[in-house]
Amino acid sequence: MIRRSGEVPFLETCARGPPSVTATVLVIDDDRSILLQISRALAPLEVNVQGANTAPAGLEAIRALQPDVVLLDLVLPHTSGLDLFQRIKDLDRRLPVIFITAGAASESAIEAMRLGAYDYVAKPLNLPQLTQLVTKALETRRLMSVPVAVSVLEEEKAADAGDLFVGRSPRMLEVFKEIGRVAQQNVTVLIRGESGTGKELVARAIYQFGSRATRPFMAVNCAALPDTLLESELFGHEKGAFTSADRRRIGKFEQCNGGTLFLDEVGDMSPLTQGKVLRLLQEQRFERVGSNETIETNVRLVAATNRPLEAMVQDGRFRADLFYRLNVVTISLPPLRERAEDVPLLLQYFLSRARKELDKTDVEGISPDALELLEAYPWPGNIRELQSVVRQCLLKSSGPVIVPDFLPATIMDYASHLGQGRANSMIGIGTVTGHGSNVPGTQGSNFAVGNSQHAADQPSASFGHPEAGVGGDAPASLPGSTNFSGGMHGSHAHGHQDLPSSDISQLIEERLRAGSTNLYAEALEMMEKYLLTRVLQSCGANQSKAAEILGITRGKVRDRIAAFGINLDKNVSIDSPR
Repeated sequence: MIRRSGEVPFLETCARGPPSVTATVLVIDDDRSILLQISRALAPLEVNVQGANTAPAGLEAIRALQPDVVLLDLVLPHTSGLDLFQRIKDLDRRLPVIFITAGAASESAIEAMRLGAYDYVAKPLNLPQLTQLVTKALETRRLMSVPVAVSVLEEEKAADAGDLFVGRSPRMLEVFKEIGRVAQQNVTVLIRGESGTGKELVARAIYQFGSRATRPFMAVNCAALPDTLLESELFGHEKGAFTSADRRRIGKFEQCNGGTLFLDEVGDMSPLTQGKVLRLLQEQRFERVGSNETIETNVRLVAATNRPLEAMVQDGRFRADLFYRLNVVTISLPPLRERAEDVPLLLQYFLSRARKELDKTDVEGISPDALELLEAYPWPGNIRELQSVVRQCLLKSSGPVIVPDFLPATIMDYASHLGQGRANSMIGIGTVTGHGSNVPGTQGSNFAVGNSQHAADQPSASFGHPEAGVGGDAPASLPGSTNFSGGMHGSHAHGHQDLPSSDISQLIEERLRAGSTNLYAEALEMMEKYLLTRVLQSCGANQSKAAEILGITRGKVRDRIAAFGINLDKNVSIDSPR
């Protein structure tokens, strides 16, 4: 029997999964036929489906059952679903709530999403779509229950951080050292790096730690202005100097007297402007456009570019004498993909700032799964792109934890590409076992590759000495390390190894004789170990580089190192042929 609106509140168990299933979906709707439809649709998910027909019954169910997902009708007896949603959020901010709306209730649906709903579905229900949505919401709930991998900064620190220059990777530590060395010196500095790497932040740091910190700092983007306007912006102009010059304008070199001027994208200046800037650097004097009066100034110039100035000098597109004047000290900024260890710090910093700017202060951090995807992404737009992604995630988030479902499509598409690349990389590549093996009969053994009878005679090539094994000596591996032997075959006599086909064949034959029921997984594991260890050896145990070569995430590399028992603190090595 269907209970109508306004009747006695009920709490009903409509479907119960097997005893091992703990996921619960709560449907708050006064139409019992909707509950039955949803229950039948979610049956393949093997979840417990509970129903409530009023707001009080729904709140009671949330307190008692602690559901994983709530399906909430927008119109309930004596109350609005939006009002109930606010009370649900007070009880559990991590609970994904999917609204059920009438087909034409677009304004209410928009308001629900603005308040932080996970999603909404319209009546009549598209049950396959609903099932897919609930599946995603259940996964989001699971991920939100995991402690965050990146949390927000303390409020005081975030408020005082300003334009913080974030990084602790070796490359960035070198940048900080260079800034410290040149800040107090009254020399021209050229900052080089890809777009979005933070070149203006370096310029500001040089200014803030320099002797001119109490004087003006100004920045001009040379690529953003046409040549005539750039000349006027830098040097100023007199009234009537050109058609639109209806008054005198003081240029940046004059305004910045005693201070620091930052010229961004200096490679985009025209030859005429290049000549005027060169003269200013040589003489610290200039004339406004349309004037013969010479003005003296005292400006420290910091320039930046993402263009190959040396090649432009060779092609005649950039003055050689100006290049040498600018290139007194060069600071090179690495792209974000080359300092992946800084990604969590940058995420934390930008998340702490953006959550307040966007009024999303309920967001506490980023889940480990989402962080792994963000760390694996190559960031072609560098820090500027990362900052934009953080803001997109916050705008999409419907709970206190940013999970993969809230990441932009570009990140998820790249993750899918990585996953496919990893699958392809496993085809035809062999591996051998270390002391962490799960392949029966190989635990703790050194499994030979190629001519196994000669394995004991082969020198090892240590991670610390990648050149060893190419005719040179290499340190012996320490006790407890994982050694890999390789035979010499033809063109592989220079430190490269054949695919261990003989050992794969041996493994297959042994496991077939033993009546294996898991041979596919065992062979893949053997191949994966060889691949991972060989790549780690080739890149000096640099896990970020190994992840890039393999086309998988750095987190996956860490996981597989642990699973295979590869100890990077010792001489974990691959034996190499003479």
